[in-house]
Amino acid sequence: MSLRAFHVAFITASVLLAFYFAAWCLGLGEQDGTGWRLAGVASAAAGVGLVVYEAWFIRKMSPRPGEPAAGGRRGLP
Repeated sequence: MSLRAFHVAFITASVLLAFYFAAWCLGLGEQDGTGWRLAGVASAAAGVGLVVYEAWFIRKMSPRPGEPAAGGRRGLP
């Protein structure tokens, strides 16, 4: 597995964990108060930030038309 693929898989797992934790906190917030709600909202915001970062990373790492694939020898015949 390449470093790029590992990075994408790790960020995807982090996104899923952040949204799961947000749902769990918001569910507890109905019973136990404001602290859990705040943690849930913060975790959801972190999840959204991670989604934006992952989209940026994938776009940055994808080869553009006319460019060699990643790992190629750029500028050399």
